[in-house]
Amino acid sequence: MKLQFEVLKKEKNTKARLGKILYHGVEYETPMFMPVGTQGTVKTLSPEEVKGVGAGIILSNTYHLWLRPGDLTVKEAGGLHKFMNYDGPILTDSGGFQVFSLAKPKDITEEGVHFKNQYNGDSLFLTPEKSIQIQENLGSDIVMSFDECPPASADYSYLKASVERTLRWAKRGKNVFKGNNQLLFGIVQGGAHEDLRKLSATETVKIGFDGYSIGGVANDHESKEDMYKAFSYSCKYLPEDKIRYAMGIGEPIDILEGVIRGIDIFDCVSPTRLARHGHALTKYGKINLKNAKFKNDFTPISEDCDCYACSYYTKAYVKHLIQADETFGARLLSIHNIRFLISFTEKIREAIKNDCLEEFREQFIKDYFGE
Repeated sequence: MKLQFEVLKKEKNTKARLGKILYHGVEYETPMFMPVGTQGTVKTLSPEEVKGVGAGIILSNTYHLWLRPGDLTVKEAGGLHKFMNYDGPILTDSGGFQVFSLAKPKDITEEGVHFKNQYNGDSLFLTPEKSIQIQENLGSDIVMSFDECPPASADYSYLKASVERTLRWAKRGKNVFKGNNQLLFGIVQGGAHEDLRKLSATETVKIGFDGYSIGGVANDHESKEDMYKAFSYSCKYLPEDKIRYAMGIGEPIDILEGVIRGIDIFDCVSPTRLARHGHALTKYGKINLKNAKFKNDFTPISEDCDCYACSYYTKAYVKHLIQADETFGARLLSIHNIRFLISFTEKIREAIKNDCLEEFREQFIKDYFGE
């Protein structure tokens, strides 16, 4: 049975939507934050712990799983759900972001992208058709179209040509997609230019997909202003009854601004990456547990958090683990950080239900940024 989506309510003061995803008899509400399991695992966490923090959809990475252990190995295992023992919904990205970070401009052709295997240096070639085939072998619930992900610094003419190529690739991918219990999402590009976002969105919708992603918004050098423009310009031209997904977004304020502009689901590697460097997300901003002031702080990471880490351990203990390079420290902070973002989206959903999202935003900014 394919994953199903329904919009339940629209917030009266913003473009925010409360939605429901139905998957094998289980309901998941949106807006939602999705943890990333790049290599078929959310780093340092078991599937039971992932479920324990309230996760719904999780991501896995097409590029990495294609290279190791190989998509055919995963298929032989019974697909990603059985291979990684996760019975919730799984989304796989197209592999494009990693490919383009490895490829040079001359390696991007109309047919596909040439690049080197980062593990052994072998020459590889990824096409829209190959990306779909790999994801079908992986057996994810949501499959992403293969798109070109241009840098934030790209000029208008390059972005326009890139949007047009992504549209051609989207058609090619859809033409070979079998649709066996899987959904296929199209990707909207176009930088911070409204005319390019309109072109990309309207033409992608004409091709017809089960959901739509907003790409090109998680580049390292992109301004918040441009990111939020891309959200607004893209959502304006997308269907009301389909999932809208902002790729690679994990900063709490960016999730909130995305929801306000009409986005439903978000993902990012940031909560586990921050955890491995000793950083914790809290209502009052990020804290670095490596700081000396936490050495004798025997309070939870966050007083108002209901996660396993905050229920049983203190800042002083987690600081000790991080400084001793003990994996348990990264695990505890990963549990906390993912739970923080999932809890954050739960609070956003309540604000949508009560039509008070703008007030929620104002209070969040005061608390998180001290403004």
